[in-house]
Amino acid sequence: MRRRAELGDDLREIAWHGEVDVVLSLHGRAATALVLYYTAVGLWGLFLGARNSGPTPGFRGAVAIAVIASVVQGALGFLVFVFMHPPPELLHILYGFALALAMPFAASLVRDRAPRGQSVALGLAALFTAGLAIRGIITA
Repeated sequence: MRRRAELGDDLREIAWHGEVDVVLSLHGRAATALVLYYTAVGLWGLFLGARNSGPTPGFRGAVAIAVIASVVQGALGFLVFVFMHPPPELLHILYGFALALAMPFAASLVRDRAPRGQSVALGLAALFTAGLAIRGIITA
């Protein structure tokens, strides 16, 4: 009878690790998606600036979606950190915080600029943030 209980505990342990592996996989895939998304947003911002246009509502919405996705990415990373293991390089965590804070910081800095300058600055900030995401992937 005791053997069956141990087997049940082992199966629950395997299922738990499977769920954590899913979170780890989501964390990795979301990182790749963030690189691509921030790159697209950055190019969009530069395109708006080249057309001498300020940030459109759609562009601002894209920036907001990117920031929310970065925070979700950080939450997934926190779950992996707590329930599995820390990353091999703790610099990975620093890149995660920088990723989540870069765009809100950039948006607060460009608020008083000319509309064209806002588009260009936010576009460059998004490309910089894509670079932070790449560095985070490299240090994982």
